[in-house]
Amino acid sequence: MRSVWSGNLAFGLVSIPVKLGSAVSSHKISFRQVHEADQGRVRYQKTCELDDQVLATEDIGRAFETPDDELVEVTDADLKALPLPTAKTIEVSGFLDLSAIDAVQLDTPYFLAPASPAADKPYVLMREALARSGKAAVGKFAMRNSEHLALIRPRDDVLVLQTLHWPDELNSPTEAAPKGKVSVSDNELRLADTLIDALGEADLDGYQDEYAQAVEALVAAKLEGTELPVPAGEGGAKVVDLMAALQASVDQAKGGGAAGGPAGGGGATVHELSAQSRRKGAAKKSTGTSGTGRSGAAAKSSEGTSAKSAGKKPARKTAAKKTATGSGTRASAAKKAAAKPAAKKTARRRTG
Repeated sequence: MRSVWSGNLAFGLVSIPVKLGSAVSSHKISFRQVHEADQGRVRYQKTCELDDQVLATEDIGRAFETPDDELVEVTDADLKALPLPTAKTIEVSGFLDLSAIDAVQLDTPYFLAPASPAADKPYVLMREALARSGKAAVGKFAMRNSEHLALIRPRDDVLVLQTLHWPDELNSPTEAAPKGKVSVSDNELRLADTLIDALGEADLDGYQDEYAQAVEALVAAKLEGTELPVPAGEGGAKVVDLMAALQASVDQAKGGGAAGGPAGGGGATVHELSAQSRRKGAAKKSTGTSGTGRSGAAAKSSEGTSAKSAGKKPARKTAAKKTATGSGTRASAAKKAAAKPAAKKTARRRTG
Protein backbone atom coordinates (compact mmCIF):
# COMPACT_ATOMS: atom_id res chain seq x y z
CA MET A 1 0.00 0.00 0.00
CA ARG A 2 1.42 3.36 -1.04
CA SER A 3 1.39 5.75 1.90
CA VAL A 4 -0.02 9.25 1.42
CA TRP A 5 0.42 10.32 5.08
CA SER A 6 2.08 8.95 8.19
CA GLY A 7 1.86 9.91 11.85
CA ASN A 8 0.23 8.74 15.07
CA LEU A 9 -3.33 7.84 16.00
CA ALA A 10 -3.88 9.22 19.50
CA PHE A 11 -6.48 7.26 21.45
CA GLY A 12 -6.44 8.67 24.98
CA LEU A 13 -2.95 8.03 26.30
CA VAL A 14 -2.39 5.34 23.67
CA SER A 15 -0.45 6.45 20.60
CA ILE A 16 -0.47 4.16 17.56
CA PRO A 17 2.01 4.74 14.69
CA VAL A 18 -0.08 4.58 11.50
CA LYS A 19 0.03 5.39 7.81
CA LEU A 20 -2.72 6.26 5.36
CA GLY A 21 -3.28 4.63 1.98
CA SER A 22 -6.01 5.30 -0.56
CA ALA A 23 -9.02 2.99 -0.24
CA VAL A 24 -10.33 3.65 -3.75
CA SER A 25 -8.98 4.03 -7.27
CA SER A 26 -10.49 5.55 -10.38
CA HIS A 27 -11.00 4.02 -13.83
CA LYS A 28 -12.25 7.31 -15.26
CA ILE A 29 -11.52 7.72 -18.97
CA SER A 30 -9.15 10.62 -19.64
CA PHE A 31 -8.48 12.37 -22.93
CA ARG A 32 -5.56 14.42 -24.23
CA GLN A 33 -6.09 17.75 -25.89
CA VAL A 34 -4.74 17.85 -29.44
CA HIS A 35 -4.42 20.36 -32.26
CA GLU A 36 -7.13 19.35 -34.76
CA ALA A 37 -5.06 20.45 -37.76
CA ASP A 38 -2.11 18.09 -37.18
CA GLN A 39 -3.04 16.07 -34.03
CA GLY A 40 -0.17 17.59 -32.06
CA ARG A 41 -0.43 17.42 -28.27
CA VAL A 42 -1.48 20.65 -26.56
CA ARG A 43 0.97 21.69 -23.84
CA TYR A 44 0.51 24.19 -21.06
CA GLN A 45 3.34 26.39 -19.86
CA LYS A 46 3.45 28.36 -16.64
CA THR A 47 4.61 31.88 -17.26
CA CYS A 48 5.21 34.91 -15.09
CA GLU A 49 2.67 37.63 -15.85
CA LEU A 50 5.27 40.34 -15.26
CA ASP A 51 8.06 39.29 -17.64
CA ASP A 52 6.39 36.42 -19.61
CA GLN A 53 9.22 34.12 -18.59
CA VAL A 54 8.44 30.38 -18.78
CA LEU A 55 8.92 28.90 -15.29
CA ALA A 56 10.15 25.51 -14.13
CA THR A 57 8.65 23.80 -11.06
CA GLU A 58 11.56 24.80 -8.83
CA ASP A 59 11.00 28.45 -9.74
CA ILE A 60 7.41 28.48 -8.42
CA GLY A 61 6.47 29.27 -4.84
CA ARG A 62 3.12 29.98 -3.12
CA ALA A 63 1.46 33.09 -1.77
CA PHE A 64 -1.81 33.97 -0.06
CA GLU A 65 -3.90 36.63 -1.80
CA THR A 66 -5.65 39.08 0.54
CA PRO A 67 -9.02 40.71 -0.27
CA ASP A 68 -7.19 43.89 -1.37
CA ASP A 69 -5.08 41.87 -3.86
CA GLU A 70 -1.92 41.86 -1.79
CA LEU A 71 0.21 38.70 -2.05
CA VAL A 72 1.78 37.27 1.12
CA GLU A 73 4.44 34.65 0.45
CA VAL A 74 4.11 31.39 2.45
CA THR A 75 6.97 28.88 2.27
CA ASP A 76 7.08 25.16 2.99
CA ALA A 77 9.10 25.92 6.10
CA ASP A 78 6.38 28.27 7.33
CA LEU A 79 3.73 25.56 6.96
CA LYS A 80 5.82 22.92 8.70
CA ALA A 81 6.39 25.27 11.63
CA LEU A 82 2.65 25.86 12.23
CA PRO A 83 1.74 25.18 15.89
CA LEU A 84 -0.80 22.47 15.03
CA PRO A 85 -1.00 19.28 17.12
CA THR A 86 -2.75 17.60 14.19
CA ALA A 87 0.21 18.09 11.83
CA LYS A 88 1.49 14.56 12.55
CA THR A 89 -1.25 13.19 14.81
CA ILE A 90 -4.84 12.07 14.39
CA GLU A 91 -6.41 13.14 17.66
CA VAL A 92 -9.52 11.14 18.59
CA SER A 93 -11.76 13.49 20.59
CA GLY A 94 -15.07 11.60 20.69
CA PHE A 95 -17.27 8.85 19.28
CA LEU A 96 -20.48 8.62 17.27
CA ASP A 97 -23.01 5.91 16.46
CA LEU A 98 -22.54 4.93 12.82
CA SER A 99 -26.28 5.42 12.23
CA ALA A 100 -26.00 9.06 13.35
CA ILE A 101 -23.65 10.04 10.51
CA ASP A 102 -25.19 11.92 7.58
CA ALA A 103 -23.99 10.32 4.33
CA VAL A 104 -23.84 13.78 2.72
CA GLN A 105 -20.98 14.68 5.05
CA LEU A 106 -18.80 11.72 4.04
CA ASP A 107 -15.82 12.51 1.79
CA THR A 108 -12.72 10.47 0.85
CA PRO A 109 -11.99 7.02 2.39
CA TYR A 110 -8.50 5.82 3.32
CA PHE A 111 -7.12 2.62 4.78
CA LEU A 112 -5.46 3.20 8.13
CA ALA A 113 -2.63 0.69 8.63
CA PRO A 114 -0.13 0.09 11.44
CA ALA A 115 3.22 1.68 10.58
CA SER A 116 5.33 -0.95 12.39
CA PRO A 117 4.97 -4.41 13.98
CA ALA A 118 4.98 -2.75 17.40
CA ALA A 119 1.78 -0.91 16.45
CA ASP A 120 -0.16 -4.09 15.63
CA LYS A 121 -1.50 -4.80 19.12
CA PRO A 122 -2.83 -1.31 19.95
CA TYR A 123 -4.19 -1.14 16.40
CA VAL A 124 -6.15 -4.40 16.84
CA LEU A 125 -7.28 -3.26 20.29
CA MET A 126 -8.84 -0.10 18.90
CA ARG A 127 -10.37 -1.95 15.95
CA GLU A 128 -12.04 -4.53 18.20
CA ALA A 129 -13.20 -1.91 20.72
CA LEU A 130 -14.91 0.09 17.98
CA ALA A 131 -16.49 -3.07 16.52
CA ARG A 132 -17.90 -4.09 19.92
CA SER A 133 -19.31 -0.65 20.64
CA GLY A 134 -20.83 -0.11 17.19
CA LYS A 135 -19.34 3.38 17.19
CA ALA A 136 -16.90 5.37 15.09
CA ALA A 137 -14.10 7.59 16.37
CA VAL A 138 -14.03 11.26 15.39
CA GLY A 139 -10.82 13.28 15.15
CA LYS A 140 -8.80 15.81 13.18
CA PHE A 141 -5.52 15.69 11.27
CA ALA A 142 -3.61 17.91 8.86
CA MET A 143 -2.68 16.74 5.36
CA ARG A 144 -1.88 18.49 2.07
CA ASN A 145 -1.97 22.02 3.41
CA SER A 146 -5.32 21.70 5.16
CA GLU A 147 -6.84 20.27 8.31
CA HIS A 148 -9.44 17.52 7.93
CA LEU A 149 -12.28 16.26 10.07
CA ALA A 150 -12.14 12.46 10.06
CA LEU A 151 -14.18 9.43 10.98
CA ILE A 152 -12.47 6.16 11.95
CA ARG A 153 -14.45 2.92 11.84
CA PRO A 154 -13.69 -0.81 11.64
CA ARG A 155 -14.11 -2.70 8.36
CA ASP A 156 -13.27 -6.40 8.45
CA ASP A 157 -9.63 -6.58 9.61
CA VAL A 158 -8.70 -2.94 9.08
CA LEU A 159 -9.55 0.54 10.27
CA VAL A 160 -10.97 2.90 7.68
CA LEU A 161 -10.44 6.63 7.99
CA GLN A 162 -12.96 8.70 6.05
CA THR A 163 -12.57 12.43 5.79
CA LEU A 164 -15.69 14.48 6.45
CA HIS A 165 -16.91 17.78 5.12
CA TRP A 166 -16.91 20.47 7.78
CA PRO A 167 -20.43 21.30 9.01
CA ASP A 168 -20.30 24.80 7.50
CA GLU A 169 -19.47 23.27 4.09
CA LEU A 170 -22.83 21.51 3.84
CA ASN A 171 -25.35 23.38 1.71
CA SER A 172 -28.99 23.71 2.69
CA PRO A 173 -31.29 21.27 0.86
CA THR A 174 -34.17 23.78 0.86
CA GLU A 175 -33.76 24.78 -2.79
CA ALA A 176 -33.81 21.14 -3.91
CA ALA A 177 -37.13 20.32 -2.24
CA PRO A 178 -40.37 20.40 -4.30
CA LYS A 179 -42.18 23.73 -4.13
CA GLY A 180 -45.74 23.84 -2.86
CA LYS A 181 -47.86 21.07 -1.40
CA VAL A 182 -47.62 17.70 -3.12
CA SER A 183 -50.06 14.96 -2.16
CA VAL A 184 -49.43 11.26 -2.74
CA SER A 185 -52.31 8.79 -2.52
CA ASP A 186 -52.24 5.56 -0.55
CA ASN A 187 -52.63 3.57 -3.77
CA GLU A 188 -49.55 5.25 -5.26
CA LEU A 189 -47.55 4.50 -2.10
CA ARG A 190 -48.68 0.88 -2.12
CA LEU A 191 -47.63 0.48 -5.75
CA ALA A 192 -44.28 2.13 -5.01
CA ASP A 193 -43.76 -0.28 -2.09
CA THR A 194 -44.63 -3.18 -4.36
CA LEU A 195 -42.12 -1.97 -6.95
CA ILE A 196 -39.37 -1.72 -4.31
CA ASP A 197 -40.10 -5.28 -3.18
CA ALA A 198 -40.25 -6.54 -6.79
CA LEU A 199 -36.89 -5.01 -7.75
CA GLY A 200 -35.25 -6.57 -4.69
CA GLU A 201 -31.85 -5.95 -3.15
CA ALA A 202 -29.23 -4.28 -5.32
CA ASP A 203 -25.91 -6.11 -5.78
CA LEU A 204 -23.33 -3.34 -6.12
CA ASP A 205 -20.74 -5.83 -7.41
CA GLY A 206 -22.89 -6.34 -10.48
CA TYR A 207 -22.75 -2.69 -11.60
CA GLN A 208 -20.23 -1.62 -14.24
CA ASP A 209 -19.12 1.65 -15.79
CA GLU A 210 -20.73 1.24 -19.22
CA TYR A 211 -19.56 4.68 -20.36
CA ALA A 212 -15.90 3.67 -19.93
CA GLN A 213 -16.56 0.38 -21.73
CA ALA A 214 -18.26 2.19 -24.61
CA VAL A 215 -15.34 4.62 -24.99
CA GLU A 216 -12.85 1.73 -24.98
CA ALA A 217 -14.89 -0.06 -27.66
CA LEU A 218 -14.96 3.14 -29.72
CA VAL A 219 -11.18 3.57 -29.48
CA ALA A 220 -10.59 -0.11 -30.34
CA ALA A 221 -12.82 0.18 -33.42
CA LYS A 222 -10.94 3.27 -34.61
CA LEU A 223 -7.58 1.53 -34.12
CA GLU A 224 -8.69 -1.60 -35.99
CA GLY A 225 -10.55 0.31 -38.70
CA THR A 226 -13.75 -1.61 -38.06
CA GLU A 227 -17.32 -0.34 -37.98
CA LEU A 228 -18.00 2.04 -35.12
CA PRO A 229 -20.47 0.98 -32.42
CA VAL A 230 -24.02 2.11 -33.17
CA PRO A 231 -26.05 3.56 -30.31
CA ALA A 232 -29.32 1.89 -29.44
CA GLY A 233 -32.37 3.65 -30.82
CA GLU A 234 -34.18 5.91 -28.41
CA GLY A 235 -37.91 5.40 -28.10
CA GLY A 236 -40.20 8.38 -28.35
CA ALA A 237 -41.17 9.92 -25.04
CA LYS A 238 -44.64 9.07 -23.84
CA VAL A 239 -46.74 10.96 -21.34
CA VAL A 240 -48.24 8.46 -18.96
CA ASP A 241 -50.15 8.60 -15.71
CA LEU A 242 -48.06 8.07 -12.57
CA MET A 243 -50.21 5.14 -11.47
CA ALA A 244 -49.94 3.53 -14.92
CA ALA A 245 -46.16 3.98 -14.91
CA LEU A 246 -45.88 2.44 -11.44
CA GLN A 247 -48.06 -0.53 -12.39
CA ALA A 248 -46.12 -1.09 -15.63
CA SER A 249 -42.85 -0.90 -13.68
CA VAL A 250 -44.11 -3.50 -11.20
CA ASP A 251 -45.22 -5.77 -14.06
CA GLN A 252 -41.84 -5.44 -15.76
CA ALA A 253 -39.93 -6.08 -12.52
CA LYS A 254 -41.96 -9.24 -12.04
CA GLY A 255 -41.26 -10.30 -15.63
CA GLY A 256 -44.65 -9.53 -17.10
CA GLY A 257 -44.09 -6.05 -18.55
CA ALA A 258 -44.05 -5.25 -22.25
CA ALA A 259 -40.79 -4.07 -23.75
CA GLY A 260 -42.30 -0.82 -24.94
CA GLY A 261 -44.03 -0.04 -21.65
CA PRO A 262 -43.24 2.91 -19.41
CA ALA A 263 -40.72 0.91 -17.44
CA GLY A 264 -39.27 -0.79 -20.48
CA GLY A 265 -37.26 0.53 -23.38
CA GLY A 266 -39.95 2.90 -24.59
CA GLY A 267 -38.37 6.03 -23.11
CA ALA A 268 -41.49 7.08 -21.23
CA THR A 269 -41.68 10.40 -19.47
CA VAL A 270 -43.82 10.13 -16.35
CA HIS A 271 -46.21 12.98 -15.69
CA GLU A 272 -48.91 12.84 -13.06
CA LEU A 273 -52.20 13.84 -14.66
CA SER A 274 -53.80 17.04 -13.38
CA ALA A 275 -57.12 16.97 -11.57
CA GLN A 276 -58.83 18.56 -14.61
CA SER A 277 -57.44 15.87 -16.92
CA ARG A 278 -58.59 13.17 -14.52
CA ARG A 279 -62.12 14.67 -14.43
CA LYS A 280 -62.21 14.75 -18.24
CA GLY A 281 -61.09 11.12 -18.42
CA ALA A 282 -63.65 10.09 -15.85
CA ALA A 283 -66.40 12.01 -17.72
CA LYS A 284 -65.48 10.26 -20.98
CA LYS A 285 -65.59 6.85 -19.28
CA SER A 286 -68.94 7.71 -17.62
CA THR A 287 -70.46 8.94 -20.91
CA GLY A 288 -69.26 5.89 -22.81
CA THR A 289 -70.57 3.50 -20.17
CA SER A 290 -73.99 5.11 -19.76
CA GLY A 291 -74.41 5.48 -23.51
CA THR A 292 -73.63 1.83 -23.97
CA GLY A 293 -76.13 0.87 -21.29
CA ARG A 294 -78.92 2.94 -22.86
CA SER A 295 -78.14 1.58 -26.31
CA GLY A 296 -78.24 -1.95 -24.94
CA ALA A 297 -81.57 -1.34 -23.24
CA ALA A 298 -83.01 0.23 -26.40
CA ALA A 299 -81.71 -2.69 -28.42
CA LYS A 300 -83.40 -5.19 -26.11
CA SER A 301 -86.68 -3.22 -26.25
CA SER A 302 -86.44 -2.99 -30.03
CA GLU A 303 -85.74 -6.69 -30.37
CA GLY A 304 -88.73 -7.58 -28.22
CA THR A 305 -91.11 -5.30 -30.14
CA SER A 306 -89.79 -6.35 -33.52
CA ALA A 307 -90.11 -10.03 -32.61
CA LYS A 308 -93.77 -9.60 -31.72
CA SER A 309 -94.72 -7.44 -34.72
CA ALA A 310 -92.42 -8.67 -37.47
CA GLY A 311 -91.68 -12.29 -36.61
CA LYS A 312 -88.28 -11.83 -34.90
CA LYS A 313 -86.35 -9.68 -37.37
CA PRO A 314 -82.52 -9.45 -36.84
CA ALA A 315 -81.49 -6.73 -34.36
CA ARG A 316 -79.67 -3.67 -35.76
CA LYS A 317 -76.00 -3.37 -34.62
CA THR A 318 -75.34 0.33 -35.12
CA ALA A 319 -75.81 2.43 -31.97
CA ALA A 320 -77.65 5.14 -33.92
CA LYS A 321 -80.01 2.58 -35.44
CA LYS A 322 -80.57 1.02 -32.04
CA THR A 323 -81.53 4.41 -30.63
CA ALA A 324 -83.80 5.13 -33.60
CA THR A 325 -85.47 1.75 -33.27
CA GLY A 326 -85.95 2.31 -29.55
CA SER A 327 -87.46 5.76 -30.21
CA GLY A 328 -89.83 4.30 -32.80
CA THR A 329 -90.88 1.61 -30.40
CA ARG A 330 -91.60 4.14 -27.65
CA ALA A 331 -93.64 6.31 -30.11
CA SER A 332 -95.64 3.30 -31.27
CA ALA A 333 -96.34 2.27 -27.69
CA ALA A 334 -97.48 5.81 -26.86
CA LYS A 335 -99.90 5.85 -29.81
CA LYS A 336 -101.34 2.51 -28.74
CA ALA A 337 -101.71 3.72 -25.16
CA ALA A 338 -103.49 6.88 -26.38
CA ALA A 339 -105.74 4.89 -28.69
CA LYS A 340 -107.04 2.58 -25.97
CA PRO A 341 -108.95 5.26 -23.93
CA ALA A 342 -110.45 6.67 -27.17
CA ALA A 343 -111.69 3.23 -28.15
CA LYS A 344 -113.32 2.75 -24.77
CA LYS A 345 -115.10 6.13 -24.98
CA THR A 346 -116.46 5.31 -28.47
CA ALA A 347 -117.72 1.95 -27.25
CA ARG A 348 -119.51 3.59 -24.33
CA ARG A 349 -121.18 6.09 -26.63
CA ARG A 350 -122.33 3.37 -28.96
CA THR A 351 -123.73 1.19 -26.19
CA GLY A 352 -125.15 4.12 -24.34
